[in-house]
Amino acid sequence: MDLKNKVFDIVGMSCAACSARVQDAVNKLDGVEVCHVNLLKNSMDVKFNNEVTDEDKIIKAVKKAGYSASVRENIQNNQVSAKLKKKSDRILIRLIVSAILVLILMIISMGHMVGINIFDENQKVIKGIVELTITVPVILLNFKYFTSGFKGLVRLNPNMDSLVAVGSAASLIYSVYMIINGGSGHYYFESSAMILTFVTIGKYLESKSKAKTTEAVTKLINLKPKTSIVIVDGEESVIESEKIQKGDIVVVKGGMSFPVDGTIIYGDGLVDESTITGESLPVSKTIDCEVIGGTQLVSGYVKFVAERIGEETTLAGIIKLVDQATNTKPKIARFADKISRVFVPFVFLIAIISALVWFITTKDFELSLNFSIAVLVISCPCALGLATPTAIMVGTGKAAELGILVKSAEIFEVGDKVKKVMFDKTGTITKGMPEVTDFVCAEGYNKLELISIAAIIEKTSDHPLGKAIVDYDNSSDRHVTAENIKYIPSKGISAVVDGDTYLLGNYDFVEACSTGNPMLSDAESFSKQGKTSIFMCKNNNLVAIFGISDALKDNAVEAVKLLHRNKINTLMITGDNELTAKEICSRAGIKDFNAELLPADKNAIIRKQQKKSPVIMVGDGINDSPALAAADIGIAVGSGTDIALDSADVVLIRDDLRDVHTVIRLCHKVMKNIKENLFWALIYNLICIPIAAGVFYPVWGFQLQPMYGTIAMSLSSVCVVTNALRIKRFKRDYAIRKEKKMKTVYIDGMMCPHCQNRVREILSAFDANVVVDLDNKCAEISENVDNDQITDVITKAGYKVVQIK
Repeated sequence: MDLKNKVFDIVGMSCAACSARVQDAVNKLDGVEVCHVNLLKNSMDVKFNNEVTDEDKIIKAVKKAGYSASVRENIQNNQVSAKLKKKSDRILIRLIVSAILVLILMIISMGHMVGINIFDENQKVIKGIVELTITVPVILLNFKYFTSGFKGLVRLNPNMDSLVAVGSAASLIYSVYMIINGGSGHYYFESSAMILTFVTIGKYLESKSKAKTTEAVTKLINLKPKTSIVIVDGEESVIESEKIQKGDIVVVKGGMSFPVDGTIIYGDGLVDESTITGESLPVSKTIDCEVIGGTQLVSGYVKFVAERIGEETTLAGIIKLVDQATNTKPKIARFADKISRVFVPFVFLIAIISALVWFITTKDFELSLNFSIAVLVISCPCALGLATPTAIMVGTGKAAELGILVKSAEIFEVGDKVKKVMFDKTGTITKGMPEVTDFVCAEGYNKLELISIAAIIEKTSDHPLGKAIVDYDNSSDRHVTAENIKYIPSKGISAVVDGDTYLLGNYDFVEACSTGNPMLSDAESFSKQGKTSIFMCKNNNLVAIFGISDALKDNAVEAVKLLHRNKINTLMITGDNELTAKEICSRAGIKDFNAELLPADKNAIIRKQQKKSPVIMVGDGINDSPALAAADIGIAVGSGTDIALDSADVVLIRDDLRDVHTVIRLCHKVMKNIKENLFWALIYNLICIPIAAGVFYPVWGFQLQPMYGTIAMSLSSVCVVTNALRIKRFKRDYAIRKEKKMKTVYIDGMMCPHCQNRVREILSAFDANVVVDLDNKCAEISENVDNDQITDVITKAGYKVVQIK
């Protein structure tokens, strides 16, 4: 099966009933797997079997339903906010001209109420002709309502424009009839023109609000610089960023943005990745570090190789995911669509019934017409149709702004009901890298010296446990070397340092020189805690034991606490042994665990938990793909690799487990907003339609004028969109580390990359994120580092500090 996914731009939709009809028309085509229509963006996302149907058949189906469609070419052109701005500008011009004409019309038709009498009683026909002359331009300016509205009526698919068109046309026709009849009755030209003008006011405010909902996506699209510097024949050349090819050497200077993804081959600098990851603190990047298109080089100078371009870049993937999520619909949106399908015909029925009832009761055609028109213009399926997509759009954009990629709108509805979060262990709760957590040494031995010697020996090994010992050593100067190094597979390593023979490895490797040693009790304690023991012997004597464990990720404990505080239960499922799992759970604060599981076992546990309530599975997105796919919501923590994007429903780019709680809270926020929108949209119609139909007229003589109904109808849509925009104020409920203030150290004597690396190495002892700029002969370092210490270490290294500022 050749499945394709295409996005279409739809023209002519004015309300939820329109979007529902377009969706129904396309869904009826053979070969269409999924169709989602977005009223907010006037777009349609279709997944179809290319062997059965194609783009032309889909476009014809949309046209047959009364609308027009065209294939959206690519994501780079998907600047929805820019389109909406142009649209709102056109509406504004139409609105201004209409408003001026309506103001003149109001003075002529109602001026007598405030003492302005342009025409006397004997000039009623002339007055009617003048009012008609002013009304016609207003109708022509807003003729799209008539075109769309009556087209829908002819096809028996009435929409919001049908209500406006019939209401305005009825007022116009009745008023023209009064002129022909000698001006015997009241004219409704002002109502006809005002209905169109007030609807246009609502459309303008709505379009302005819609543009705001797409700001997050537009900001992402605009992150990519329009031009870039590439190396051509050894010279710097400025080209359009779109023309960058894989393998090109791209130059980025301080203050510039990276146009595509790639790997640094020269230089270093501080990179602001907040637009992609949400992390406020700039990250130090140097040779062999990966860079992401759209991020900014705060300071420094780098050259990098372009590796992912166009739609392959991380930025394009994020934009595609955000756009994809806003085109899907949760169940609650489909509920609103069902209501919208029958709403407009229902309004027409109420309008007809109210006209008949009042005419039969009062024999007053003018009064009956007034009630009927009021019912038509006050009804608002727009508010109903905008209730869900606006909240989804803003929520998805806000998530992207926080470094959270949401693949489907359905996640918000499911996440709102989640009561249990399940975690993988390795690479999720833990860093996935062994780390020395404990160290004990025999009496009479220098602790730091033993650690340093162990690091010297293990530095020659590529074993992960050996790397943990090397990383544990804090000494910077090692003046001795290891000799006669021998590796014994699955056991350990032996070497001679300063004439002494050392053994480093597991218990089997050192058993002969460890039997009966009291330190073995420490090793037993480590084992009970799920830790690995590495024994160190010197000249056949056990002198030290390293306790090594997979370290918890930063913020893992706080992440679990946040979930428990929100009454979300936690469970860890892992293939690791029970002792290790128990220890990790104890340290992280996770309530329960299942250990020694195969992938099929994980899936079975997830299925069992799903019977009680929706489940979130959190994994690293690589070896947890089956579990992530099985859960109601799969959350991948990591850098957003291709596998993570494919298997998970949500990707946390910042790799911060606390954002699991952020996802759940955002789901609560979005769903609450959607329910508020639907409630007010439904309540508005339930209250306003009976009032417009005249239920209060027999008791209090209250009659709702059509123009006031139009104002109410327009404002209801604006209120729904404005309410959704409140989601933009959503914030994490934890504090991201504050951005460090930096100072610049100007250094004399740096001549080459070797000097640059040497200065970086000695300053890293004070600030791990130090950035050394060879071209400008300076270093960026935290302002908290003492100036005298900086000067001292730089001078000892053979360089000179010129200035610190």
